[in-house]
Amino acid sequence: MAKFYECLDDTLKTFIGKQHLFFTGSAAATGRVNVSPKGIDTLRVIDDHTVVYLDLTGSGNETAAHIEQNGRMTMMMCSFDEKPLILRIYGRGEVIRKRHERWAEFKRLFETYPGERQIVVLHVESAQTSCGFAVPRYTYEGQRDTLLNWAENRGPEGIMKYWTEKNQNSIDGFPTKLLAE
Repeated sequence: MAKFYECLDDTLKTFIGKQHLFFTGSAAATGRVNVSPKGIDTLRVIDDHTVVYLDLTGSGNETAAHIEQNGRMTMMMCSFDEKPLILRIYGRGEVIRKRHERWAEFKRLFETYPGERQIVVLHVESAQTSCGFAVPRYTYEGQRDTLLNWAENRGPEGIMKYWTEKNQNSIDGFPTKLLAE
């Protein structure tokens, strides 16, 4: 049965800290709903009401565009080991770009990775757990290094070119403000 929480308690924070994979969900008032898988060591719980992740360069920038539209965002994690559990965290997103005054405050929480694009803050409004009984069991073997190698090979100038060409607008044409002043 589902259980709702007003904030993240210690049990939920411990569960989040063990995750190698999480998903973000967002949507503007119109257009496509976006669900993105995230990995690498890019997720942190700040407190009972705040979760952040370091967003690396990807094929799109949907979450940032949707946050600019209405702020709504959901994160989801699910257990793939012996104890089934699904956690959804609901809240309002905030995008912290490299030129933002709070960039250094959040960036210090993470290692440095090639292709760092922005930091996404989820201001938690509620959370929900559910059973996860139908989620299959998988064994974690490790992170892929493909994205990091891709970004390293492009270098800073290549990443900037990619952002300019591919990350300025969502697939529905909404601005991401990635390079806006």
